[in-house]
Amino acid sequence: MNRRVFCTALLLASAAMPLRAVAAPTRATLYKTPQCGCCGGYAAYLRQNGFAVEERPTDDLAEISLKAGVPADLQGCHTTFIDNYVVDGHVPVNVIRKLLAERPVIAGITLPGMPEGSPGMTGSKSGPFTIYAVTKDGAPPKVYAVE
Repeated sequence: MNRRVFCTALLLASAAMPLRAVAAPTRATLYKTPQCGCCGGYAAYLRQNGFAVEERPTDDLAEISLKAGVPADLQGCHTTFIDNYVVDGHVPVNVIRKLLAERPVIAGITLPGMPEGSPGMTGSKSGPFTIYAVTKDGAPPKVYAVE
């Protein structure tokens, strides 16, 4: 087989591969209080950015966050688990992608509270968002990103 035939066959074979095999969505499990509306907005935001999100209502959100390594004073209004990391609150997707690309040795990241203008929240962003890295070993949280 000559080079031209081989390259053409290789090109045709790769074009026939299903796209799903190339880029499967990243799975995310989002825990939220049953009454919270902005949590559904955040789940929709993640879906729009290529994540496959399963929403799970719970009345134990604070406990879930604490067990995942997020201190009470840094918790957001929902807790998401993505690829063995906790993502607490309305963290922008580019920071989540940074986390998944860098794979630091941490429990995860958190954007405390419910900042206006953050993904899934109403209003306009009025200043930078500080996202913290958290661990399960009791080490103090550190700034992971400022958006």
